[in-house]
Amino acid sequence: MKMFKTKEEVIETIINEQNILIVQDLDGVCIPLVQDPLKREINKEYVKDVSRLKEKFAVLTCGEHEGRRGVNRLIEKALNSKTKAKENGLYLPGLAACGVEFQDRFSNLSHPGIKDNEIKFLTEIPTMMRSMLSNELKEFLPNLPNELRSKLIDVAVCDTRFTPTLNFNEIFGYVKNDFQKVKEMQLIMEKIMNNLLEDSKKFGLENSFYLHLMPNIGIRDGREIMKYSTQNEFGTTDIQFIIKGAIKEAGLLLLLNKYIANKTGVYPFGESFNVRNAPKTHSKLIELCRDKIPSDQMPLLIGVGDTVTSVKDNKYNSWLRGGSDRGFLTLIQRLGELYNKDNQVLFVNSCNEQVLRPRINGTDMTGISDPNDDLKFNMIINDGPKEYIAWFKQLASNY
Repeated sequence: MKMFKTKEEVIETIINEQNILIVQDLDGVCIPLVQDPLKREINKEYVKDVSRLKEKFAVLTCGEHEGRRGVNRLIEKALNSKTKAKENGLYLPGLAACGVEFQDRFSNLSHPGIKDNEIKFLTEIPTMMRSMLSNELKEFLPNLPNELRSKLIDVAVCDTRFTPTLNFNEIFGYVKNDFQKVKEMQLIMEKIMNNLLEDSKKFGLENSFYLHLMPNIGIRDGREIMKYSTQNEFGTTDIQFIIKGAIKEAGLLLLLNKYIANKTGVYPFGESFNVRNAPKTHSKLIELCRDKIPSDQMPLLIGVGDTVTSVKDNKYNSWLRGGSDRGFLTLIQRLGELYNKDNQVLFVNSCNEQVLRPRINGTDMTGISDPNDDLKFNMIINDGPKEYIAWFKQLASNY
């Protein structure tokens, strides 16, 4: 049995269809993963290739478009210009912050569904994170020189506007030969973020936020489950403080809503649809599409991601499946079945020397998928972002 399609076969499937929408994650897909997020880089040719696809392409990321850590800064740096992207529509269109920061190719921004008091609280979180992390590191790593501790904190606290994040890759790198210590650091990371969640309740925001763990191994009792460190990988490296309802599968429907409105002039889910008022389950999201999007308006969907996990839970003899891309990739697969379209789900191996993650080797999907997994990949990009960018160039040359 042939398991995966070739790159050429996937391109053929895409270009044979007029009505298409590529929905793609960013970090680990077209941007190599690094320990310090401020050192990320984006390929200039890839940026230009994306612009050739115009409305046929949208990003869906838990990163952000704007701010000093935003992908827009990476694009300006790659083009060596602060004005070229704006003038030529070279920014990456689509949804960031897991579904609450939308922009078009010219960086016209909106944040559908977020309230002003939520934004105000989010701006205060990075300062609170720094203070809490500083106290924890003094206790946990008492021999750390002050200068190094400050440097590790600078890298760990990501002061993004809508998704303030603790990223422990650099700290894990410092204790990487002791995976028990890495695990203890994960618990510290979780403790800090849970404290922030408790603090939000004092401001009447008890239903506003949730914690997004990257990677995770699914959800239990409404909370994402930490993937603990092992001798082979770090497991959960980042925890984001996110707007409740901001999940990628709801974001997929927001992108569909805008894509179809651009083509037909009518928003199938209504003009005010956003991730906050979207249905909360896969079955309800699918039902909404079935009820509101006629078959001739539904595009062929191509989903691209790198964060998918599957771990055997020996206690319950079941599989814990998670990862921030799993939800929207699964939804794309299901919509393909519902609308009888050959939707494509692509997986990029993002593991590298800086960020240890499980990777697919041939038919071995340990840590990513399992024999009973409903999510099936059409194509695997084995060698990470570099190989994906080369494939994307090949695809874009048809437009």
